[in-house]
Amino acid sequence: MTMDSNSITMPMSDPNAWATAMNNLGMPPIGMTGQPLMPDFDPNLGMMAGITPMNPMMPGLGMVPAPLSQDIPVVKEIIHCKSCTLFPPNPNLPPPATRERPPGCKTVFVGGLPENANEQLIMEVFGQCGDITAIRKSKKNFCHIRFAEEFTVDKALFLSGYRIRLGSSTDKKDTGRLHVDFAQARDDLYEWECHQRMLAREERHRRKMEEDRLRPPSPPPIVHYSEHECSQLGDKIKDDGKFADAVRVLLTWLERGEVNRRNANNFYSMIQSSNSHIRRLMSEKSQHEKEMEEAKDKFKTALSGILAQFEQIVSVFQAASKQKAWDHFSKAQRKNLDMWRKQTEEIRNMHNEQLMGIRREEEMEMSDDDMEDAPDSKDSEDSGVSQAEALKEENDSLRCQLDAYRNEVELLKQEQGKNLPIRSEEDNTHSQQLSFLQQALQGMQKQLLTMREELKQREAELEKSLEDKQQLKNQVQNLKEGLQNLQNTHVMQLEMSKQDDRGGEESPNQTSEATVSTVVSCSQEKEGPTEKNPSSPVHSEREALLVGIISTFLHVHPFGASIEYICSYLQRLDTKINPSEVEALLSRLPCTFRQELTGVGASLEKRWNFCGFQGIKST
Repeated sequence: MTMDSNSITMPMSDPNAWATAMNNLGMPPIGMTGQPLMPDFDPNLGMMAGITPMNPMMPGLGMVPAPLSQDIPVVKEIIHCKSCTLFPPNPNLPPPATRERPPGCKTVFVGGLPENANEQLIMEVFGQCGDITAIRKSKKNFCHIRFAEEFTVDKALFLSGYRIRLGSSTDKKDTGRLHVDFAQARDDLYEWECHQRMLAREERHRRKMEEDRLRPPSPPPIVHYSEHECSQLGDKIKDDGKFADAVRVLLTWLERGEVNRRNANNFYSMIQSSNSHIRRLMSEKSQHEKEMEEAKDKFKTALSGILAQFEQIVSVFQAASKQKAWDHFSKAQRKNLDMWRKQTEEIRNMHNEQLMGIRREEEMEMSDDDMEDAPDSKDSEDSGVSQAEALKEENDSLRCQLDAYRNEVELLKQEQGKNLPIRSEEDNTHSQQLSFLQQALQGMQKQLLTMREELKQREAELEKSLEDKQQLKNQVQNLKEGLQNLQNTHVMQLEMSKQDDRGGEESPNQTSEATVSTVVSCSQEKEGPTEKNPSSPVHSEREALLVGIISTFLHVHPFGASIEYICSYLQRLDTKINPSEVEALLSRLPCTFRQELTGVGASLEKRWNFCGFQGIKST
């Protein structure tokens, strides 16, 4: 709050008392004209020693200082207004307690006002914190002040703890100690919520704009059918480079329903042209497949040649490691030869595994093709049996292949034992074939084990499905028997009710209703909760909910309500409610709702009343 020193007028009856009070507060005593009252003032003698005093009469001094660090104490000074004076609290006292700040708070509670304070005084003191929109003053020395901005509340809280005095009066009714705190107001909360919703809308709009910016562009629009466009499209379909775009246009025309009797021949010719591209696509596919197979064969032959060279290098190292040549090398040379031999063997084994992996993949592709050619059965049980038989046949074929590989391995071993003393290129090829066959044998064994496990799993699933089917059959049989017993009991109860009706004339309706209700309850418990009583005026759960809501609404309107008023209330809950439906439902329940006519002449009006309490007594 900034005050002009020329506009301040305050009576000074005793300047010495004024100087003593300011000296106790640690401030230099200054008169109304700005001249010091005590030239020999020592700031260390006051209550606020060690704090640099501030001149409260300095022009342009605001009521709320700039935010300082927490280590530096905030000095509160005397504040002079036109009709009152505010004295700061003792700085050694703890700060006044405040409640938690509500969201969007613009209203403050001000307590401890003087009894003679009025709205003009409150506006004079707190109006310099910011624009005030409303002041609600109470007779008990407190008020609520609502500001236009939120940051002005912090300025008002700065005055909490100040002692206020009206003029120079010392009367108790003209003094008080201010207590300023946050106040919770519905208007502030409503404005804060509106502001939050506005921010949320802006955020959604920003996100939508960002999504629209990042969304890929839409495809170009498809032209509508015409004779000219049809002739151009026919030429484009015949062109291999423009075929994809032309087919998309043709598909769009067909989906739009552009075909009729006049242009059916044109569409047929375009479809025929599209069909002619199948042969081209199949030839391209076969060409690519052929190239892929040639590349695979070339890679396998190159890899086999590399492996043969690796075998030759390994044989060189093995020949060098024999005693005839090994003794002539030095220790360092032997170490290098041994290291090189191990590295070569590791690389050779790695390439062998790669080649065997390629062959295994080819075998798996062949087996997958065989499995795809097998026809699928319609029934789940038949499919499980057929899969089990196929697994058995495949298991037998794998066994035969395994035996053949074993025989080949034994023959190779015998030939290798006979030709052992003679080392030649044929021995290297035989050893290479032997290693390939051993790896293939291991792969076949692993595949055989996996097929056996799959066979066991399929058999277990088949048995489990048969057991589940048998259990379902038993449950269905039990339900049929229970339904038959329920029907028999129903028939017997109906016969007994007819006999009771013939025998007694006093309470026939009560007996029949009890019998029907017991039969309906039994049937509902046995057959399910979806069955309904056909004799009930309420046909669905939705109508039951409507009856409850209308009963509550009419109960709080003892003079009744029109059907339009009732429907306007119900349509707040569900907009699909029809007045005719509500009126029909009310007319089906005469013991619960009663229609009365009120008014005379042109003001005649039909009103519905709730009469459930009288209806239950009569029924």
